[in-house]
Amino acid sequence: MSQEEPGRWRVFVDSTRCIGSGICAGAAPTHFVVVDGLSRPVEERIDPVEAVLDAAESCPMEAIIVSDVEGGRIAPEP
Repeated sequence: MSQEEPGRWRVFVDSTRCIGSGICAGAAPTHFVVVDGLSRPVEERIDPVEAVLDAAESCPMEAIIVSDVEGGRIAPEP
């Protein structure tokens, strides 16, 4: 599957906003890891997974941005 195939998501963690709470890694442990006190996605391009949306919506700093490959924001809701 092409990484740019429609339907896939892009996951980004803004390191300037992340406080390393680990909520994302708890909500979606196969998609986020905490390294040196900051969260990062395991993969930047993923197939849609509800747990990733939950992680983005649960982030206290709104540091996780989930978008479609065209750049349209999916979560957290604006």
